[in-house]
Amino acid sequence: MNKAAAKAKAKEIVAKMTVEEKLSQLVYNSPAIERLGINEYNWWNEALHGVARAGTATVFPQAIGLAATFDPGLLEEVAGVISTEARAKYNKCVEYGDRDIFKGLTYWSPNINIFRDPRWGRGHETYGEDPCLTSIMGTAFIKGLQGDGEFYKAAACSKHYAVHSGPEDLRHGFDAKAGKKDMGETYLPAFEKTVKSGVAGVMGAYNRTNGVPCNASTELIQDILRGKWGFDGYFVSDCGAINDIYQHHHYTETAYEAAAAAFNAGCDLNCGDCYAHLYEAYEKDLISDERINEACVTLYTIRCLLGEFEEKRPYSDIGYEAVDCEEHRELNLRAAEDSLVLLKNENNYLPLKADKKYSIGVIGPNAMSVTALEGNYEGRASEYITAADGIRRVFTGSEVRCAEGCRYVEESMNHWDGFKNLVSDALSVASVSDVTVLCLGLDRNFEGEGESGDKKDIRLPETQRKMAEAVCDVCDNVIVVLMCGSSLDIGEKLRNKAKAIIAAWYPGARGGLAVAKAIAGGFSPCGRLPITIYDGKTVLPDFTDYSMRNRTYRFNPEPVLWQFGFGLGYTKVEYNSAEIVSSDEGSYTLKVKLTNTGGYDTTEKIQVYAKFTDSKTDTPLYQLCAVKPVPLKAGESAETEITVDRYWIKAVSENGERTEPDGGVKLFIGSSLPDDYSISQGAAKPVSIRVK
Repeated sequence: MNKAAAKAKAKEIVAKMTVEEKLSQLVYNSPAIERLGINEYNWWNEALHGVARAGTATVFPQAIGLAATFDPGLLEEVAGVISTEARAKYNKCVEYGDRDIFKGLTYWSPNINIFRDPRWGRGHETYGEDPCLTSIMGTAFIKGLQGDGEFYKAAACSKHYAVHSGPEDLRHGFDAKAGKKDMGETYLPAFEKTVKSGVAGVMGAYNRTNGVPCNASTELIQDILRGKWGFDGYFVSDCGAINDIYQHHHYTETAYEAAAAAFNAGCDLNCGDCYAHLYEAYEKDLISDERINEACVTLYTIRCLLGEFEEKRPYSDIGYEAVDCEEHRELNLRAAEDSLVLLKNENNYLPLKADKKYSIGVIGPNAMSVTALEGNYEGRASEYITAADGIRRVFTGSEVRCAEGCRYVEESMNHWDGFKNLVSDALSVASVSDVTVLCLGLDRNFEGEGESGDKKDIRLPETQRKMAEAVCDVCDNVIVVLMCGSSLDIGEKLRNKAKAIIAAWYPGARGGLAVAKAIAGGFSPCGRLPITIYDGKTVLPDFTDYSMRNRTYRFNPEPVLWQFGFGLGYTKVEYNSAEIVSSDEGSYTLKVKLTNTGGYDTTEKIQVYAKFTDSKTDTPLYQLCAVKPVPLKAGESAETEITVDRYWIKAVSENGERTEPDGGVKLFIGSSLPDDYSISQGAAKPVSIRVK
């Protein structure tokens, strides 16, 4: 069913409703209209990295980990599995008459906000700090989730529009002030790209943007989203955000005025209860019949595109056997493997030999943690493999001992009787171990959504640092596995003492097996950093300042620990040459030759960066323009083509418009950001092409 046919069908359905019935359909928990044979429908559903909050499902790596794969094709495959499980669960829910929250097919994912500040608690829900990578990965997720059939397999929703990335404790009343240049250069591109790719929905953010609540912003919704970009899907408020319009933003005095302001600006659906006041707004002539019809038709067009009103519901043949099945678990493991970023490997210490007998200590608050596998907005997997579990499975001939060692942030294990810590237990295990795997970091209780969700410090909590450093004093061979969703400095002593450091993110239900296989050389790590990892002593810009000055790899000239795009492997890839083979108004096509000179098979993550020179317009230090994964056997050379969207190599003026650069532009093609520091840490030397 194409959109025109769906809209025509939606108009027929809506035309039969009374005004009261139409108004009742503008809330997320839309009631049944029995006389028309319309079932209740709950729009609220989540699928950030798997079907969430609805019981059993494949729990993939958290979004930041999926971003670290730098592989849009893999993410599209993951999202396709999510929509398969969504349909399987929906089919059974319909069969059993369960139409409750988290049981529908409209998923409020992906989160395409820019992870501009490493303190932001929800940053791990995003695809990182770069608008190009976010656009590429967000578009891939949407394509996979919605499918390419006659009907939506599931409906995706880009969120949170716009200019939203903390602080969490201020979000309900905060005014995010961003200049037009930062808007056009950083905060809006991923929304533009995902809208133009056909996303079904867009969710408005809690905050104000430049003085106006996002869900009541005619500029954001009408002028830019629907006007400039041509969005024809549904717009939904974040949950409770319309109440914020009068309660916290004080933009209106009453609830009915807040409801009318959002509705007239173009917010079709309210997640919350404020649209109950639309009845009063209608009686006061604050909203029109035309707008009510428009919103209702928009919403029912989505429901028609999902096939709700078809005699034979599409995808009804997908059985529950698909949920967290073996095939999906194998994909989950592959995604977890590809998400791991090897940050340090001193003198090629890794990989260890899986068939050698070691004494291995697995120590730290994330050694045996299921929560650290899950991230947030999570489902419930049928099986979890923690880091300790994975090491036991892979190193079958070794003696594996485990110790928690300490809590995440608290010094005391038990406040009641003065039992302070278990550092001695950790030291006992480490002292009898040939190798110690330190599983450190955070979980969703220490970085996440809502008040107290943000980090106060970008250093590993002191209680973990002290324990980890003590372990290094009794065991020479330490591998750090860092499970968290953001930039976290483990400290200079630990950075220097550790033989290897792996960023594992929140790696999903099978993440522990992926970590163990990486340590044992079951594959060569190929993940890349979707964020910058800062030194813990770095003085960050004010959290509430939305200027991009001195933020992210694009605008921060100061030294960091590891740059965006960095990641090592167990093999070496050389970039031999690059040339432009074709170009048009929209893109360049590059031909790249590269060689895997090492002894491991790998998937090389080609990255293309633009460097602007002699520009009168302020431009980023570097700008990612394209990514492409290329499988390479050990010793293999390959020639591949990669398309560069010219959108990313345009300068952004002070009024936020993209224009042809007024200086030179050079493209760098390589395995990382093309800065000397990344190369000194082991990244491949890039090749370059001047395009202007």
